[in-house]
Amino acid sequence: MTLSLISTSLAAAGMDFQTGAFVVAFLVLSLGIHEAAHAWVAYLCGDSTAKDMGRLTLNPVPHIDPLMTILLPAVLILSGSGFIFGGAKPVPVSYHRLRKPARDMMLVALAGPLSNILIAIVLLVITKALVYTGDMSMSQIAPRVLIMSVQFNLLLAVFNMIPVPPLDGSRVLAYLLPASLRPSFQALDRFSMVLIFVLIFSGVLGRPIMAGIDLSYTFIDGLTGGVW
Repeated sequence: MTLSLISTSLAAAGMDFQTGAFVVAFLVLSLGIHEAAHAWVAYLCGDSTAKDMGRLTLNPVPHIDPLMTILLPAVLILSGSGFIFGGAKPVPVSYHRLRKPARDMMLVALAGPLSNILIAIVLLVITKALVYTGDMSMSQIAPRVLIMSVQFNLLLAVFNMIPVPPLDGSRVLAYLLPASLRPSFQALDRFSMVLIFVLIFSGVLGRPIMAGIDLSYTFIDGLTGGVW
């Protein structure tokens, strides 16, 4: 499942309408790629459920959830709440159709955040090429949109790896837990959205998420050659 939490609204982040529109477009595309990655790995692991339902596609439209992708973020933006929260439609995975269900659920879960890391790397390389070899300034629209999209993709990866249902990190933790503890942990799924909103509004996620984004950016910055 893809969920995203953006700590400031587009207006508070200092974006004009044009820049914001491009960033949102990149974000929607990234959400689609995230879900397609889940579907692809599930298919490789023996479950064709998502593929049969047309979810094994980079087209973001089949991954859009009217409430979580459109309505909720729009309401939060218009209300000036200070953050944007939303998500894409979860990719269906049939647990018992996977070859090794517990392990494969972990692999399916990891595929989403890893896809966002890969997107961030590609966008950062393009940004550096424009700035360091194309003589563009970071104040110009293309580098600004790209670097913000890098940051949002890192946020998607970090946020979704929090080990709380229904986030992807919970599937990884479920696999790492002793088999005797998995059913009790997985039972938390019924309270998943309540848990997420409690964590968001309590403010306990802020510092860990920002630290995770900073660490991830440092890693991919070094991976892409630092300053060219």
